[in-house]
Amino acid sequence: MTECRQHRSLLRDVEIVMVNGLTPWGNTHFIPRGPMREPLSALTRADIVVIHHADLACEAQLETIARTVQDSGTTCSVFFSKLAPSHIFEVHQPLQKISLNVLGGMIVLCVSAIGCPDAFIHTVREIGPLNVDRLDFSDHHFFNDYDLELIQERVRQLVDQHNKETVVLVTEKDYDRDPDVLRMLGVKVWVLSSSLQIMALKEQGEDELLRKLKDIITATRHVVQP
Repeated sequence: MTECRQHRSLLRDVEIVMVNGLTPWGNTHFIPRGPMREPLSALTRADIVVIHHADLACEAQLETIARTVQDSGTTCSVFFSKLAPSHIFEVHQPLQKISLNVLGGMIVLCVSAIGCPDAFIHTVREIGPLNVDRLDFSDHHFFNDYDLELIQERVRQLVDQHNKETVVLVTEKDYDRDPDVLRMLGVKVWVLSSSLQIMALKEQGEDELLRKLKDIITATRHVVQP
C-alpha cells in the first residue's frame, strides 16, 4: 500500500483500504524506490476500499481506480471520500475554534509535510484567501531550525510583497507531529482542522457505508471460533 493508501483494521473485524484518488498507485514501485507497501493483490483482503480526495479527481480517474480495484480480484465495496474543512485554531490555543471566513482577504503561506500537499492547497484556495503561497516538505518531515528560518524568510517576503500580515497555515497532521516547534516560529501560525466525509457517489454514501460496516462486523462476530 502507498503512504496515502493506508491499510487499516477496524476492531480487527473490518479491513479498510484508503486509496488516494490523485496519485493512487504512486510510481508502482515498493519502498524505498516508491510509495507502495504491498502489491495490488493485497486488495483481495479488503472488505471496503475508500477512494480519498474523490472531489479533486475527475470522473475518468475515479472510474480507472475503481476498475483497477475490481480487476485485482477483490469483491469489496468501493466508497468515495473527501476532506471537509471545519474550522481553524491557533497553535497556542488548540481548543479554540475560529471560523474559516477569517482567511478571507488574507495572505496565507501553506506549510505542510504530508503525502498530498496539492489537496491541502486546493482546500485552502477554495476557502478564499487573497493570496496562497506554499512550502512543501517531504511526508512525515520533522521541521528543524533551518526549516523554521526558511518559513520565516518566506513570510517576510510575502509581507513585503503584499504589504499585509501573512499567516502560516498548517494541517492537523503537521501540528500533531510537533506542535512545540510550530510555536517557536515567532509568526502567526494557524491550523486547519478538517474531517473526512463520505461522498454520495454511485449510490455509495455514508448510510450505505455504515450499513456495510454493521453487516461485516455482525457476520464476523457470529463466526464460531475453533
